[in-house]
Amino acid sequence: MSVAAEKDGLPEAEMETARERVARILGGGWIFLLLIALVVIFSVLRPAQFSSSYNLSQLAINAAILLVLSIGQTYVIIAAGIDLSIGAVLVFCSVVSAKAMLWLSGDPGSTFGTTDAGWGIIAIGTLVSLAAGGIWGAINGWLVSFARIPALIVTLGTLGMSLGFAQIITGGIDVRAMPELLVSEIGGGSILGIPSLVFIAIVATVIAAIVLHLTRFGLRIFAIGSNAEAARRSGINIKAQLIRIYMISGMLAGLAAVMSNARFSTTTIGGHAMDNLTTISAVVLGGTSLFGGLGSIAGTVIGVFIPIILLNGFVILGIPPFWQTVAMGAVLIFAVWVDQLKRRAQERG
Repeated sequence: MSVAAEKDGLPEAEMETARERVARILGGGWIFLLLIALVVIFSVLRPAQFSSSYNLSQLAINAAILLVLSIGQTYVIIAAGIDLSIGAVLVFCSVVSAKAMLWLSGDPGSTFGTTDAGWGIIAIGTLVSLAAGGIWGAINGWLVSFARIPALIVTLGTLGMSLGFAQIITGGIDVRAMPELLVSEIGGGSILGIPSLVFIAIVATVIAAIVLHLTRFGLRIFAIGSNAEAARRSGINIKAQLIRIYMISGMLAGLAAVMSNARFSTTTIGGHAMDNLTTISAVVLGGTSLFGGLGSIAGTVIGVFIPIILLNGFVILGIPPFWQTVAMGAVLIFAVWVDQLKRRAQERG
């Protein structure tokens, strides 16, 4: 037993270590400091390129789709779950939405942006995408809650299923035609001077933050993630709640699918293979605990911009983008390490 432990009358095992003390002091603020540091570094090194209004606008647009996906992942992880299927569900939703809009417009859609579908057809395509995402989310939630299969296995399985169905529907070939209005007004247009995709992401983020932090539904998410058994004994219907949480994640993937179609004017079957890991990284970097019960939407917003700014800065500096993956991996490991130290410090407290 150390002198300090003897002086406080506590066993050494119960004393807060220096590393735990630093982690507790840092809290989740260190990732915000990292974001500011990255912005300052790239702005100083390449002010004309990085700080230009065009580049900042592109950063926000590139982050919009990832942010919508990460919001759903935040809900799931706070509830002590995981959703590996989120990127594949996006692909499936983008395919069924595009096919629905093509069928309703009566256009074969052999080239980019060839349909003249109106807002009514686009609205129906969006609802189809949201419904498809919600169904996949409900399947995930039912298997996790009622079948009691670990979320990691369930969502890994539905990842393969949703991606496989998307490839079956399209024959493995992207749908290369979207309504012109969707591409021009949503993908490339603006609302109140804000890029449309960014505006949609902002609205989704605000609504998600209000629901998570200011409603009973959100409080129950934290309760389940903190202690599922205690939540059950307090009268919370755990199974129904989990299904709703995974449905939200799926529906947000459906919304992101429509945004992706608008952004790229085509479905991107092979372009979302890493979305699950990217969203998990963003959520954890934002301070949400992988063990559940702790997190925030504001933290996720900050976490989303870390990989976006890293990649953009590396490209501007001429650094091979592969280094971005290395840097993100190191930051992610550090984030989980800090989270573990904080939890140990809280348990001692």
